Amino acid sequence: MYAMYKELHPPTGIEHSIHCHFYNMDQYNLVVAGANQLSVYRLILATEAKSSSAEKTLAESKRMKLECLATYQLFGVVQSIRSVNLSGSCRDSLMLSFKDAKLSIVEYDPSTNGLKTLSLHFFEDEDVKDGFITNYNRPNVRVDPDGRCAVMLIYGTRLVVLPFRKEGVVEEIESNTGAGKLPVMSSYMIDMHRLDECITNIIDLQFLHGYYEPTLFILYEPMQTWAGRVAARIDSCSIVAISLNIREKVHPIIWSISNLPFDCLQAMTVPKPIGGALVFAANSLLYLNQSFPPLGVSLNGFSDNSTAFPLKIQEGVKISLDCAQASFAAFDRLVISLKGGELYVLTLLADGMRSVRGFHFDKAASSVLTTCICTLENGYLFLGSRVGNSLLLKYTEKLPDNLVEPKRSDSDTKKLAENPSKRKRLDTMGDWMASDVAEVQDPEELEVYGEAAMQTGTQLSQYSFEVCDSILNICPCGWVSMGEPAFLSEEFQNSLDPDIELVTTSGHGKNGALSILQRTIRPQVVTTFELPGCYDMWTVVGPQTPEKDIVQKKDGSDGEEDIEEEKPTVIPNSHAFLILSRSDSSMILQTGHEINELDHSGFNTQGPTVFAGNMGKNQYIVQVNSAAVRLLRGVEMQQEVLVELNAPIVHATLADPYLVIASEEGEFALLKLQEDADGNAKLSLTKSHVHNESKVLALSAYKDTGGLFTTKPTDGDVPADQYFTNLPAAAAKREENHEVPVKKLDDEDELLYGESAELLQPLNGADDEEIQREANASPHLTELHVEATHWLAVARDDGMLQICSLPDFSVCFVVRNFPAGKRVLVDHDQENTAARTVNEKPAEEVTSTQEVKELMLVGLGNMSSRPHLLARVNEELLIYEAFPYRGHGREKHLRLRFSKVPINLLLKEKKVSKSRKKAEAEQKAVFSKHVNRLRYFEDIAGYSGIFVCGHYPHWLFMSQRGILRAHPMGIDGSVTCFSPFHNVNCPKGFLYFNRQGELRIAVLPTHLSYDAPWPVRKVPLRCTPHFICYHLDSKTYALVTSVPVTCNRSVKMVGEEKEIETVERDDRFIYPTIEKFSVQLFSPVSWEAIPNTSIEFEDWEHITCLKNVSLKSEGTVSGLKGYLAVGTNISYSDEITCRGRILLLDVIEVVPEPGQPLTKNKIKVLYDEEQKGPVTSLTQVAGHLLGAIGQKIYMWELNGDQLVARAFIDTQIYVHQTIGLKNFVLVADIVKSISLLRYQEETKTLSLISKDIKPMDVLGIEYFIDNTQIAFLATDTHCNVFLYLYQPEARESCGGQRLVRRADINIGSRVVSMFRVRCKIQDPSTDKKASSSVEKKQVTFFATLDGSLSYLLPMTEKTYRRLLMLQNALVIHIPHNAGLNPRAYRMVKSGHRMLANQNRNILDGDLLWKFLHLSMGERTELCKKIGTTSDQIIEDLQDADRQTAHI
Repeated sequence: MYAMYKELHPPTGIEHSIHCHFYNMDQYNLVVAGANQLSVYRLILATEAKSSSAEKTLAESKRMKLECLATYQLFGVVQSIRSVNLSGSCRDSLMLSFKDAKLSIVEYDPSTNGLKTLSLHFFEDEDVKDGFITNYNRPNVRVDPDGRCAVMLIYGTRLVVLPFRKEGVVEEIESNTGAGKLPVMSSYMIDMHRLDECITNIIDLQFLHGYYEPTLFILYEPMQTWAGRVAARIDSCSIVAISLNIREKVHPIIWSISNLPFDCLQAMTVPKPIGGALVFAANSLLYLNQSFPPLGVSLNGFSDNSTAFPLKIQEGVKISLDCAQASFAAFDRLVISLKGGELYVLTLLADGMRSVRGFHFDKAASSVLTTCICTLENGYLFLGSRVGNSLLLKYTEKLPDNLVEPKRSDSDTKKLAENPSKRKRLDTMGDWMASDVAEVQDPEELEVYGEAAMQTGTQLSQYSFEVCDSILNICPCGWVSMGEPAFLSEEFQNSLDPDIELVTTSGHGKNGALSILQRTIRPQVVTTFELPGCYDMWTVVGPQTPEKDIVQKKDGSDGEEDIEEEKPTVIPNSHAFLILSRSDSSMILQTGHEINELDHSGFNTQGPTVFAGNMGKNQYIVQVNSAAVRLLRGVEMQQEVLVELNAPIVHATLADPYLVIASEEGEFALLKLQEDADGNAKLSLTKSHVHNESKVLALSAYKDTGGLFTTKPTDGDVPADQYFTNLPAAAAKREENHEVPVKKLDDEDELLYGESAELLQPLNGADDEEIQREANASPHLTELHVEATHWLAVARDDGMLQICSLPDFSVCFVVRNFPAGKRVLVDHDQENTAARTVNEKPAEEVTSTQEVKELMLVGLGNMSSRPHLLARVNEELLIYEAFPYRGHGREKHLRLRFSKVPINLLLKEKKVSKSRKKAEAEQKAVFSKHVNRLRYFEDIAGYSGIFVCGHYPHWLFMSQRGILRAHPMGIDGSVTCFSPFHNVNCPKGFLYFNRQGELRIAVLPTHLSYDAPWPVRKVPLRCTPHFICYHLDSKTYALVTSVPVTCNRSVKMVGEEKEIETVERDDRFIYPTIEKFSVQLFSPVSWEAIPNTSIEFEDWEHITCLKNVSLKSEGTVSGLKGYLAVGTNISYSDEITCRGRILLLDVIEVVPEPGQPLTKNKIKVLYDEEQKGPVTSLTQVAGHLLGAIGQKIYMWELNGDQLVARAFIDTQIYVHQTIGLKNFVLVADIVKSISLLRYQEETKTLSLISKDIKPMDVLGIEYFIDNTQIAFLATDTHCNVFLYLYQPEARESCGGQRLVRRADINIGSRVVSMFRVRCKIQDPSTDKKASSSVEKKQVTFFATLDGSLSYLLPMTEKTYRRLLMLQNALVIHIPHNAGLNPRAYRMVKSGHRMLANQNRNILDGDLLWKFLHLSMGERTELCKKIGTTSDQIIEDLQDADRQTAHI
């Protein structure tokens, strides 16, 4: 059995973040990594016009946002990331480490807009491993603050040193190695045991600041202990400082301290001028410096009994530093995020001798549970998280009135400490606002420790934090459930394939949430018209008078200030006319409160319309016909220009105030809108003087407002990629000169999730652009102003792409062989000097079949400043993004290049064997009239982007976030034409024609956020979700959640009775927490909890499983009825035997309460009994209930309201998942792999069929079905996916006693939950069903703990063999980011030696899809090597894509 693995949704969690000069030394970037993805962000100025107060000033509406500039996919999971500036480089390089012991040094490549690998280091030799099979220690990289070297710890005891060459320093290390002047010199290894045999169990290592030679600070534990052995062994940690003499490779120990607290967790080096290091322990904080005695403070009561290290009590503080993340905001201040999300500002109180005499903790806010923390420029802080949305915060320092604290006695200090600042909640503020403790804190409550600090005048500050931006995160996806979408238009409810949505549990603790995911866009249809014969349409805005403006503003209710505005804006005006083009005429519809046809107007209705649009800031309408161009103001014709070209007009493109038209023979002309002194406008015609023998196939006009399109030569000292610094540099200057007021907030929800409306309100609306333009006009933002330029992109039939400047038509950029789809488009004049740098073969012949059908050059993203070039070549869509390239080139040529965007849309029509000619004829009749399939739109539900018409319609969105999102819309089949439609009855909606010739007026559902890899809605819960299950009968979701409850009780056995004892401790004692579980019903309509449907469980009772089971019932037609089955585990202590409960819940319908429609559902407890052991798993088998209790599996039959036992069987150690199929049961054991059971109804027996005898830590299981074959999937803790078969005829199965492992792959992320769906049998481009073989196949989807969603699809052997040859060729044919090997990445990982070979048999879809990113010539060359064709490969990939296009 063969399969293909493919990742559909990228990982969303963020585990690593650094702040560095990624593009150039003039600007900082934020680089984040999560799982196998690397993203680069920058800070940009963003505006928000949607405010609750009309008096809100412009300055208050400004804040910085994160814009993503690049995302790179890696064939490896990033374990550690650091940056370093290498000798001779004008940007920082990234050091990325990977399991087990790999290190890659990469850098931005300005010639290709990608990553280039500078150096690769591999340390996985057997002699290095010292007998280890795998590296249990994370390969952490540390870089010297002065950039002299870097180190990486591998296999716990070996230190790899990478020396860097520094300019001006004479190095003789490599004089005889012949390595030349490479910036990274030869690495070498230090065995820590040879330095000191006690240096083992290294906890953390850091470079110290201010030393002449690189000095490494190492925190380690020579003799390990734990909390349970504190009575026997305490203070087991030590530190050592090693000076690295790189030249002589001598490493003396210069400083050591032993007997540190056993719970030391991490070290942080303090920057100059203070120096030294901070050691974070779970219950204390230490400051160590070679020149001064150590300083330690106790943070809670635990440290009183767990250490003999001298600690001062930190008054007023009761915290724990385990799982804390910290980052320095200044040399003496750092921000600490605790494991509960609390943000503290720690101030180091230093005296005149730069000796730290004390610490000051200031609780500033409560925010997201943080995985990594990074300080950015201009007072910004980034909190990356795996369990919540990552946040961008702005922190503001507020000094108290008296800058220097007066002297206080110890008694005064204690009095102040006894009254810590308490959090207030203002009733006037919404529940979504964040906390600002600085507002409610009394300045007199600040503490000062030590007289020396007071005498030196240490300034203590308060900090306030404001959320500026958030990055959506849906991980960890613990449990996934399929359900039916609550909002689905009637027109789409007759599909052969089920319409499903995914609901996954996300987050943990107060970051807990539900994520509702859809892969496709399902529009809400307002109404439908039958209009046959129309093949194209446009909507245009009519002239707006002030009176009409007021009416429109009342409808939109955008605030009083906008009503008084007389200038018509670009988007808020509603569309006045809809122009429909037919083969012999045009229809004009007036769109107001009603849609009526205009019989008499200035529009030309006698022939088909080629193009229609608005000019002159929407004051005028232009209509292009085959021989003339009409200019209208409203319904009145202002001018008609007869254009005398050598053929009828077939192309027209608009960039206000220019209109370019082209004839069928390729001649084109320019019309410019000009206004005279009286305000009358007219079009002036200019013929093109560009002489070229080749015919024009497509053209597109573009108005550049971002300043990237420039022909001005740059000075030598200007960085090559200055484009990346334009806006942020201006923003940075503005931040220095003009302080933006900070909002006062007072609840932690915003610091948890970002703004409550942020997921629903996109960042790229027309109102935002209006305020941005006002900002450009303001005096302190003049440097952001860029004069707009106009350009024309022309594609010709000889394969040439030209970009000309308007209005003079001078050619400024030429690309030869454009339809070949090269990865980088280089100006022809640069090709000879730079072709080698882009890894492209210079000569690729254009075949006769490659033809540009359509061209679009458009600005997307923040303020439309990201130019994208889209081209339809045959049935393929090429997408390029412009990037600056200031290399050598001719004068008056554009200083830029285009890089291919890896959004691989498969738009090719599926082949239909029968009546194909007839179908082709129909499609040609629809699409042959030069209909543009690429439609740009602005402000549809607040989003801007491009709609791709055709057989497989897609939406392309790009908001201020800067990531191009592609969402398919195949629910209504093919879309022939599309147009945005903003109307009173359909605000910010759109129109489209489907294959049946129906005109649909629709809107995008606004409850979803489309600026995400999949359309998503995130519902905050503020508690930890564990399980979710869809109850089909009531169409509701059952959710298991838990909240932490502080516990000061313990349970003991007195005789046969349990006795609860209350434990009292002092005020500094941190009590433990226990999880309090509950089950709650949710409505998928509003995603609110249904009132009075919650069941609370006892203390110490954990819910271990929740399943929707269909049990035998005589009260239904099918003989089965759905119940919610809940299994629990009651665990008090080691002395008390574990018990459990089984609950059967029935969701019943009742009469809803008045005004509360959700109360129509109630939960009825049908069965509730305590069991003899913990209930760890439940499922259904043949209408019976099967449950795992302790080390046995029982089978029950529901009889009335009682469960009657029918069978049982002994199992292994701990069964945590069971899945039934007919009368078979697949069982997962946490240690002993999987087993297959069978229930026989006749004999009432439960028997073992087969099992896997090799130990495996199973996380998730599922069936894998391919027609008549069935296999069993299992995932483990090492991120492997295994596929097992029951083959009794195979020799290795020992007569069927053992399950045979037939396929395996490593996916890099852990999988807990999987589900199956029948392969999609209906194709959007045709009405016919797929073959019966596809109908009987099932695709298995799974969600990972990193936030990614993937699938496993059964493959035929013929297709598998063909794609396997392609996969092997791609491994060596294309360069991979960071030099990683995809084949090694997909190899099965294990913590012990596997006495078996790898099976593979699973294709890597992520690698195969990179075939679509190759140029046409590379594809042909690659296919020749494996004996197939490019069309065949694309057809195979397309079949896999179509069969999995669910959700």
